[in-house]
Amino acid sequence: MILFTNTNLKTNQFIQYTMDKKSKLNFSNIERFAYKSRSAREKDGKGNFIKFGNDNQYPDYLIDLYNHSSINAACINAVVEAIRGEGLVTENEEILKYANKSGDSWTDIYNKVAYDYKIFGGFALEIIWSRDRERIAEVYHIDFSYIRAKEKNYRNHCPGYFINNNWKKYSYGTTELQDVPYLPVFNVMNKLDEPKQIFVHQPYRPGQEYYPLPDYIAAAAVIDLDKEVDNFHINNIRNGLAPSLAITTFTNASDDERNAIEQMLKSQYSGTNNAGNMLYMDVDDPASAPQITPITQNGSDGYYTEVNEMVMQKILTGHRISSPALLGIKQNTGLGNNAEELVTAWRLFLNTVVLPYQQSILSCFEMLLGINYGDVTLGVIQDNPLVIDEEKATEVVTSQESNVEDIVEIEEQVEEINE
Repeated sequence: MILFTNTNLKTNQFIQYTMDKKSKLNFSNIERFAYKSRSAREKDGKGNFIKFGNDNQYPDYLIDLYNHSSINAACINAVVEAIRGEGLVTENEEILKYANKSGDSWTDIYNKVAYDYKIFGGFALEIIWSRDRERIAEVYHIDFSYIRAKEKNYRNHCPGYFINNNWKKYSYGTTELQDVPYLPVFNVMNKLDEPKQIFVHQPYRPGQEYYPLPDYIAAAAVIDLDKEVDNFHINNIRNGLAPSLAITTFTNASDDERNAIEQMLKSQYSGTNNAGNMLYMDVDDPASAPQITPITQNGSDGYYTEVNEMVMQKILTGHRISSPALLGIKQNTGLGNNAEELVTAWRLFLNTVVLPYQQSILSCFEMLLGINYGDVTLGVIQDNPLVIDEEKATEVVTSQESNVEDIVEIEEQVEEINE
């Protein structure tokens, strides 16, 4: 990019000339950007519902973090893929084939729930009772970003949730909800009067009454930084990296003439396609020749390399991923740089991160399926992707498993490797 200035400008934001022809240099107070993290505040929407965030769009913010940070997306995808495994299994496979009339199986519902649980910290299901209310006829997945809670009753219980795929128009003001579908919370005792209910799973979170938060929420600011670093580099490339020339003219040009010269310089020499072009100018008087001052680079490449490494480490920490190698990222130091360390990192990842998600979801599914079929034990087929032998060892994770001893053993191995 070319920095273009003109010393004969009569007005300037920073320089003012006094009436007695004595000039004074005045510096204005330039407002600086101050980062403010997005608030997950639960706010009364004045329409009998509770806003999620000051602008009622906090779930959309979490989706934006997922879609625009490559490191964050890689972490979420790795966790979700591990949660999903190879699908659900149970003793009677027939009960898992159909969850609703749309053709979704319980494994399909489970896979969608895994994404919502990781991205938002909770998940929601629509429960449809049979006509005789003796069994659950259908179960549908509801995108967790679509739901907003109704204000709690006098017993401090949330009675239900409104469902809408566009909450932007309810972001501000006191707009009343009109024609927005509403489902009461799942309650077997109320099934006679409520043929359709919503099952919402949200683990306890201090300070949150209505909505959960994802486990990586403490790293949200760093994920925002990852997005901005990418945006910085893209804009630098598009505009010719960084300012490399300062051109000062002495033509006392008008605003239109100055803009024309500036546009000519930009079109001829800015952008990646013009890298290495020769700069040529023709003037009628050497005294009015422009001054071209090279601007040396300040070594920012190294700075942003360090920032990128810091961002990656903090995001991994936010997701509790001990080794970047689990995401296919090679590093010179730390856990996961050889086969033994990688296997240890994978076991630690499964037991401390993935297993709690699986057990929580499976417990909910077992409760719902148990209404129709009695005691049901579900499992997830968990393959080890690090084993490439033809006879790949598989295991089935159930909701009742406890691997505390394995976790202690793995943590001891990690300590030995780090030492």
